[in-house]
Amino acid sequence: MNYLDYKEEFLNIIYDNIDRDGADSLIEWLEKSDFFTAPGSLRRHNVFEGGLCLHSINVYKRLLQLVQQEYGKDWEKYISHESVAIIGLFHDLCKVDSYKPDVKNVKRDGVWVQEPYYRFDEALPYGHGEKSVYILSAFIRLTREEALAINWHMGEYDARVKGGNFAVSNVFSKYKNVFLAHCADLMAAYLDDVHYEN
Repeated sequence: MNYLDYKEEFLNIIYDNIDRDGADSLIEWLEKSDFFTAPGSLRRHNVFEGGLCLHSINVYKRLLQLVQQEYGKDWEKYISHESVAIIGLFHDLCKVDSYKPDVKNVKRDGVWVQEPYYRFDEALPYGHGEKSVYILSAFIRLTREEALAINWHMGEYDARVKGGNFAVSNVFSKYKNVFLAHCADLMAAYLDDVHYEN
């Protein structure tokens, strides 16, 4: 598959599940950005064209599996399919237009060669999850749980937690679906995405 296949699947998930005011404007913005061609990360997972889009699809699928497993056949009493799609598909909007293709010199078998790589060049240094919420809120109105899930999807890996902030444990204990979104992100990154070792 290539990034056009991922893009088609991503858009079909939106069309089938999201019916919120502003969704059309959000899709237009995504089309103008590098969302569909950007890598999923710089070094860890899905470091290839379309990797971000594929990771977002994988998080959506994992979150859907987790809520269905947690709540059973009546899972939509606890979270709407629209919310699952919004959280999964848009949790990493913070990465849009931040990974720039470049080349670097590396020594291979004693010979210097140029090798392609992605460098990080962020125009809006607003954080990670909170930046995704900020961007998404410009297009669609989020529920409290959606905003919290996207904001805290990094869980214990969030820079705020490393600084001593205990809000993530508080939100996980109060909002089960926020915790499930974090688990879905981890599962997608380590079980479904193409993983790279440094």
